[in-house]
Amino acid sequence: MPVVRALPAYEVMMGDHPLKQPLPTQSIAQIDPFLLIHHHANHVPTGTDRWNAGVGPHPHRGFSPVTFMWSGGVHHRDSRGNNSVVDDGGVQWMDAGLGIIHSERPPVKLAEEGGMQEIIQIWINTPSARKMDEPKYMPLQKDEMPEVPGHPDLRITSGTPVVEASEGPLKSSYPITAAHGAMEADIATTFEVKSGENGLLYLLDGTGHLEGYGLIEAHMLYQLNAGTYKFTPSEKTKVFFIAAAPINEKVESYGPFVMTNQTEIMEAMRDYQQGKMGFLLERDLP
Repeated sequence: MPVVRALPAYEVMMGDHPLKQPLPTQSIAQIDPFLLIHHHANHVPTGTDRWNAGVGPHPHRGFSPVTFMWSGGVHHRDSRGNNSVVDDGGVQWMDAGLGIIHSERPPVKLAEEGGMQEIIQIWINTPSARKMDEPKYMPLQKDEMPEVPGHPDLRITSGTPVVEASEGPLKSSYPITAAHGAMEADIATTFEVKSGENGLLYLLDGTGHLEGYGLIEAHMLYQLNAGTYKFTPSEKTKVFFIAAAPINEKVESYGPFVMTNQTEIMEAMRDYQQGKMGFLLERDLP
């Protein structure tokens, strides 16, 4: 079967933040190299204190936490001196490498005026040989990514995930193909999962028809084998597609650290506690 499985997104809490989480679940720990997916959609009240909203400073090592935006944007700051806002439709890609501390807050305008913030964050594993590379932060605004023909709000982040569309600009430490945004009703698009890759398709809202499979629905994660997938939305639909080859290595994780054994996890915890991943004093920044 071209569709390996369909996984429902369960309601979970990350601190005070309600999320939909289709990966991991009790039945499946990962779809290599994809470790975790959080779909967050929340209304930010007018006059929100941005220093007490979003996610405050926290460390990462050994993987790539990537945030895809639909609305509201995200203000990123990190211990390597990066400080930027990625707006609606953009992508915030970070290769954590040997270690970095960052925060993800609502932008000033969203905090002051209020409004909807909707994102997907996905954790993508890094091969063991690259886990201790220098960290890298790569922000992309919507207009920096090519659009898919017939769907001006569907943009390509990296690789060639859509048949007969342009290649995305992002070059990450581990190659992936990805597209996200909104598709217009009744206009088909063909996604491609290349040989040897695992593909994921998730609808943030709406419904549509996947040729050779049938109806697909919002808040379900569809794992795809290699092949081409013609999808026709039945209404304007928010879509997330990503694919990559599996790394096929042991994964040992603890909180924000993803390594290959317990010794490396203990080293990550020690290095963070000793300040080797740097420091982030947000209130000294704009």
